[in-house]
Amino acid sequence: MRKILVTRYSLLVTNMGFTLLEVLLAFTILSIILVALYTTFSLSQRAMSGIDESLLKLQESRMAIDAMRREIDSILYRPENKNSVFKLEDKDIYGKQASRLFFTAFSPLMPGLSLISYYVEEKDGKLILFKTMSSAYASNAEGKGVEVVEDAEAFMVEVLDGNKWVKTWDTSETKRPPEEIKITITVLLKGKRVSISETVNPKIDKTL
Repeated sequence: MRKILVTRYSLLVTNMGFTLLEVLLAFTILSIILVALYTTFSLSQRAMSGIDESLLKLQESRMAIDAMRREIDSILYRPENKNSVFKLEDKDIYGKQASRLFFTAFSPLMPGLSLISYYVEEKDGKLILFKTMSSAYASNAEGKGVEVVEDAEAFMVEVLDGNKWVKTWDTSETKRPPEEIKITITVLLKGKRVSISETVNPKIDKTL
């Protein structure tokens, strides 16, 4: 009788446990699930990172355009004032538009008349839009450039001359500032060129 009871108890314990094959199969299924979850999470993180980077580039470009618009609104040029200027140069870097813009304007960041410039330089294989600002009456007006837009595809400034848009202007020759100025910043988002543009009409010395 005791032997029969021991045999039945052994069978009961065996039925309640797992075989080595079952344990290995469970670990295999768990590994497949974990790999699938990690892959999904990794792809989601990459997608979100790409979206964040694109939004950051767009926001950076939009902020730069808004700042330029406010400054160009306040452009001041008078022929009798040798310190006032508006000069636009048509440049390119590796075939990409890289305008150089210099003008005098009133800015809330600096008292009196300011000399402001925007230009593009190549750095580590990327085009970077820089800005400088200094007093228009300073002997060494060219200050240190501050990065405005990193990794730009193009920076183009055009001015309206009569009924056509041109990429050069110099008040030392024209004796007047342009009536309209169009700014365009182009960036690369997920392999596509995206441009943000703004057309500005300077308001200083104009009848409101």
